[in-house]
Amino acid sequence: MLETALKVLNIIEDNSYEAYIVGGFVRDYIMGIKSNDVDITTNARPKDLIKIFPNANIDNEVYGSVTVYLNNIRFEITTYRDDGNYLDNRHPDTINYVNDLKTDLKRRDFTINTICMDKALNIVDLLSCKSDIDKKIIKTVINPLESFKIDSLRILRAIRFATILNFELTFEVKEAIKQSKYLLKELSINRKKEELDKIFSSPNIEKGIMLIKELDLIEVLYLDNINKIEPCSQVIGVWTMLEVDDIYPFTRNELKLMKDIRESVKNNPLDFTTLYYYDLYPCTVAGEILSISKKDIMDNYESMPIHKRSDIVIDSYDLMSYLKIEDGPIISKLWKKLEIKLLNLEVNNTKEELLNLAKKIYTSSNLVKEDADETKTTG
Repeated sequence: MLETALKVLNIIEDNSYEAYIVGGFVRDYIMGIKSNDVDITTNARPKDLIKIFPNANIDNEVYGSVTVYLNNIRFEITTYRDDGNYLDNRHPDTINYVNDLKTDLKRRDFTINTICMDKALNIVDLLSCKSDIDKKIIKTVINPLESFKIDSLRILRAIRFATILNFELTFEVKEAIKQSKYLLKELSINRKKEELDKIFSSPNIEKGIMLIKELDLIEVLYLDNINKIEPCSQVIGVWTMLEVDDIYPFTRNELKLMKDIRESVKNNPLDFTTLYYYDLYPCTVAGEILSISKKDIMDNYESMPIHKRSDIVIDSYDLMSYLKIEDGPIISKLWKKLEIKLLNLEVNNTKEELLNLAKKIYTSSNLVKEDADETKTTG
């Protein structure tokens, strides 16, 4: 990654422009943390970069951002700039390209994200970033109240960096967050979730939760159930406990997962029927929430007589043929009863036992009457 990034710098400089790796990658490099996200800053304008890199794409011409691929690695390159007024607490209404690196760095969020690296691996630290990294503190480049007013997302980014890096917010930053929290009301719910996803998926999540509570952000982030969160390494498990399905944006798959995790918690994730109907992953997440070891759940899963319907030695045709009935809702009801009997170890997974049990269930319960009523209704 770094070797290819340095090639990008060399290509830009061979065309008579300046270029540096900037921000998180350099910060992580200094701290010995592996990073795969490389941002590059340069005094070359977007139109110049398009000429230098034929495969370049302009991500956002308004903000001077260009994407370049080299050796199948993506690099975002931005032109030095000075931002105009921020009318929506997120985006500048105008930008001005500049030729001075320090001017560009002064518009950025936190000092720890202003450190640069040149093509010779020299660290370029114009805003005392290295000192703040050594002190493990999160400090805004400019006055924090003004910084958060410029971009309200920085409030959550401050908490995210403190959580992931295990850094401390300065007193000034904390006080500014408390005074600026109202700005989060206008921040897109999608952007809130993106930052919270990163906080909640961090191994240091407890610190993120502590900061959210300490800085009085529970209400503005709709996290009323944050005190109910149990330790969980899976971010979907954290969102499940928060119960904000109707507030934050989730995919259909995420919504189903959360529903299945809740059901697994309620019905015991060690139980064969729970494992069968809600599947292994939701049950392992539920187990973590309930402090049940993953090994115990995996052992039970391996011990199950069936894991899916196709593991059963008979099929629907066998049932219809043996019972002399037609396909319909009655077959689904029979399957459910047979599955539960198998999972409760009340019958062996053999054709003879299952068909005999199916006949017994069919004739000795209300299923015959239900089948007749349904046939009469559809007829």
